[in-house]
Amino acid sequence: MTDNTDIYYDDDADSTVLDDRTVAVLGYGSQGHAHAQNLDDSGVDVVVGLRETSSSREAAESDGLDVATPRNAAEQADVVSVLVPDTVQPDVYDEIRDVVTEGDTLQFAHGFNIHYGQIDPEDGINVTMVAPKSPGHLVRRNYEHNEGTPGLLAVYRDATGDAHDIGLAYAKAIGCTRAGVIETSFQEETESDLFGEQAVLCGGVTSLVKTGYETLVDNGYSREMAYFECLNELKLIVDLMYEGGNSEMWDSVSDTAEYGGLTRGDRVVDDHARERMEEVLEEVQDGTFAREWISENQAGRPSYKQLRAAEKNHDIEDVGEDLRALFSWGEE
Repeated sequence: MTDNTDIYYDDDADSTVLDDRTVAVLGYGSQGHAHAQNLDDSGVDVVVGLRETSSSREAAESDGLDVATPRNAAEQADVVSVLVPDTVQPDVYDEIRDVVTEGDTLQFAHGFNIHYGQIDPEDGINVTMVAPKSPGHLVRRNYEHNEGTPGLLAVYRDATGDAHDIGLAYAKAIGCTRAGVIETSFQEETESDLFGEQAVLCGGVTSLVKTGYETLVDNGYSREMAYFECLNELKLIVDLMYEGGNSEMWDSVSDTAEYGGLTRGDRVVDDHARERMEEVLEEVQDGTFAREWISENQAGRPSYKQLRAAEKNHDIEDVGEDLRALFSWGEE
């Protein structure tokens, strides 16, 4: 941890900051349902903003929450938490722009649209981010178990002088300060998040798995063995890394595996891969990826659909589906 990184816990947050404020949660998907329910259970006045045609309205109402249209919800609120997908946030903000007024707080869980200028709030509005580092269902589950989910806190604009306090109180109300909340910026969160997804977590890992699988199968090994060695066992390794870092993983595998990994891993993910990672990061930093993704959505997602179909049709998906059906862990 760098010396200038601040981490906040429950005792650092003043819950009373939200006592006289209403929070509108726009969206009731993965993050939206968790934030809304946790806020409500923490005693915060919450209204969920959903379109009249939204399939989530019934779920939110059955969970005991007040539901209104996004515009009506935002009009009632002092804090507006925008938790709809990144791609529709600009349109939603256009709907509520004139009812989010001076002194209000616009809250996000990801900095994409603020950082890349797709949403530009008026000067008198606070702009904050509270980003749990976990899928929404775990944010909710951890809260219900009196546990916490680590999160990030950023203030893009402090128009009222207490935006940081509002963000921290919000983080406490959804359970993040139970585990710890790290101070960051919209730029750092957005760029590191996109890079991590593209180069490692989603793009890098799946490409490595598929390439390893293809290498074994192309050299005559069975599809089933290739699946187990390159995909199934990955969870075991990642679990060890999650629990105690790389050192925990090295201490837990065999000496043969450790020596092989230490001497061969950098030959696969070598300086060429590092150069490609630098390129990916640069495209995130200079807005190339953001412009590409925005254009892709405006065009109806033709490349996205094609790439997604190709991914689903890869041979590793067929063999994986067959194997998971045969073993008891496939039913968990």
